[in-house]
Order: sequence, then C-alpha cells, then structure tokens
Amino acid sequence: MADDEPSLTRWSFMFGRKRLPEPRNGSSTDPSVASNGSSPAVLANGSAHVNASDLSIYEQFNQGRSSAQSIGVLPNRNGEKPQKSLLPAFDSAETRSLAESLCRDIVRDSQDVMWESIKGLENAKHLLKEAVVMPIKYPKYFTGLLSPWKGILLFGPPGTGKTMLAKAVATECKTTFFNISASSVVSKWRGDSEKLVKVLFELARHHAPSTIFIDEIDAIISQRGEARSEHEASRRLKTELLIQMDGLTRTDELVFVLAATNLPWELDAAMLRRLEKRILVPLPEPVARRAMVEELLPSQPSEDSLPYDLLVERTEGFSGSDIRLLCKEAAMQPLRRLMSILEQKHEIVPEDELPKVGPITHEDIEAALKNTRPSAHLHAHRYEKFNADYGSQILQ
Repeated sequence: MADDEPSLTRWSFMFGRKRLPEPRNGSSTDPSVASNGSSPAVLANGSAHVNASDLSIYEQFNQGRSSAQSIGVLPNRNGEKPQKSLLPAFDSAETRSLAESLCRDIVRDSQDVMWESIKGLENAKHLLKEAVVMPIKYPKYFTGLLSPWKGILLFGPPGTGKTMLAKAVATECKTTFFNISASSVVSKWRGDSEKLVKVLFELARHHAPSTIFIDEIDAIISQRGEARSEHEASRRLKTELLIQMDGLTRTDELVFVLAATNLPWELDAAMLRRLEKRILVPLPEPVARRAMVEELLPSQPSEDSLPYDLLVERTEGFSGSDIRLLCKEAAMQPLRRLMSILEQKHEIVPEDELPKVGPITHEDIEAALKNTRPSAHLHAHRYEKFNADYGSQILQ
C-alpha cells in the first residue's frame, strides 16, 4: 500500500477531494462502517445511520453540501423546526443525486414582493390571482370542471416585470418556489436531462403546493423540427417536459408551472397548448410610468417639484427597467458635479466631512432623457398580435 500512496494522493488532488484522516486503532475510514467495525443501521430512504464518533468523517463526505441537504430536511421559514423531508423516497442513488442538485433551486424564503410594489399591470395581476392565488386559498370552489389552470405563460417585452410577478405569486401564496432555468435541467450526460425534468416534477409534488418558475422557457422548448441540426437529446428533453406538464392537468395536486419568455412566437405549439393561461405583460401605461417615477425620484418639500408630466410624456415605449435606468441617470448628475469638485482636492476627504449631494434639477432630467433610450419598444406590435391570437383576456 505504501507504493500506492502517491498515486492515491495525486488522484485525490485531481478530483478536488481531501483525503480522509488516517484510521485510529485500526478503525475504518469508510463512513458505511461504524467505529466498532459493525455495519450501521440502514434507514428507510437507503441512507446509513452514522454514530456521533464518526460524524467528522461523515461531514467530510458531505463537504460542499448545505446542512439541510446533508440532514435531509428543510428548515421552516423561521429556521426553528424542520418541516417535511427535503427529498422523497427515490429508488436509486443516482436519482437522489439529481434531486439534490435541483434542491439548490428551491427558494424557501419569502420573496417579499407584494402586489402593491408592482406598478400597473392590473390585467396581468388579476389573471394571476384568478389562476393561482384563489385556487390555493379557496380550493373548495376549484374542483371538477373548475379545476385550476396548471400552466401559465407570462410573455412580453424584456424588463416589464414578468419575474417580479412570479415572485409576487410565491409571496402571496407562500408556496415552495422552484426557480428553474435552462442550466437546471440540461446536462451533458446522456439521459440525465430527461431524468432531471422528471425528478423536478416529483419534487414539486412532494413539496406541494408549489410553483415551478421557468424563466426564458424559449431556451428549453422552442419549436420542434424547425432546425435539422436539432440534437436528439434536446428532443427528448422537450418530450419529457411536455409529458410531465400533461400529467399535471390530470391530477388535483396544487403544482403550477409559471413560465416567462420574451419570444412567445418561438415556443412549440404543444407547449402553448399546455400553458393554458397566456398573459401579456405589456410596456407600462402613463399612470404606471408616473407612479414609478414618483417612487424612484421623490420630490423634497424644500425643493422645486420635478417635471413628472414631462417624464411621463417622454418615456413612451420605455419598459419598467428602462425607467429605472433613466431615473438612475438623472440622480447621477448632481453626484457627478460633486465628484468633479472632490477630485480637485489632493487628499481624501473624511467621510464625516463629505458634503451632501445636491438636488436633481430640470436640466438633470433633460440630460438623462437625452442619454437614455428605450430597449424594448421595437417589437411591441408583435406582442400585441400574439396576445390577440393566443392571449388570455379579462371577461367583464
């Protein structure tokens, strides 16, 4: 064994793992063997019970995992008592490993995004409350033909608040929130992508009521058969996702798929059929733009009122993200004037002696309007057409 020590050290170093400490008194360093040489008790989920004396060795095997994943339970929102187990019972260690990787995308803490913090978008908020919030609060009424919609699509220009709406749904419903992107379910190993999708929906059922939020879903399930170079693995992933979503509509489990995209016309037709509610998240209207500007650039009582009417008029076609950048640019103008003064001094001014930043003037607003351009207004007509063809509307 002495001759093998260098090779073992080299391989351990290459794989980024620390070597276990040398055994004491002939005891084994294998965590599956207890300190007295006997095999440990095997739990119902297939994991081994580890004695307290072997805990340090066990922790080394779990290095890199969170304590919640190692123990197998999730803390509650206050971090006091454990809630239900983190993972359901899986048949194989491979499936359990895939489930552990997906558990990193579970958001257990409250998103702290309330409906009131989202300016405008009344139509989208009303439809989301009808599709997700009310079925969770009052499940008695949503049975049979009125069973809740399981697939909801949020589409619209970038920067209009689709992700904020998804966070507001998670905050309002207090559901387990799975924040999924393409990197969460796409694997380089053959067959793992389909397994990840299947395990994702099993986890969502285990933690129901839950919301699976898939951001930029067009990166995962664009139209099939459009490109001849489409890889076989991509087609299998899309097929598995379609099968799992179809299974949600046949059960009464409160698992919702909330998807967001900037390119709804590139989605596969079968996916559009499963995303039953298709909600347009448009560019903000004048009332919403004024509310955003007044919140981001509040007027001080001792200063002149800012030209809010001018800002609302000149920001036609701006998204919510564009308006935030515009207000940030306006707020930077007085800071730039102060920075030019401070740079002329040869020494750093102490923090308690720094002067206050001056107020924002009308000239600052004009300069910000000249330097900021909208980023999402070019394809606004395409979203309107898609909404007319496939979108959901409020029936008065």
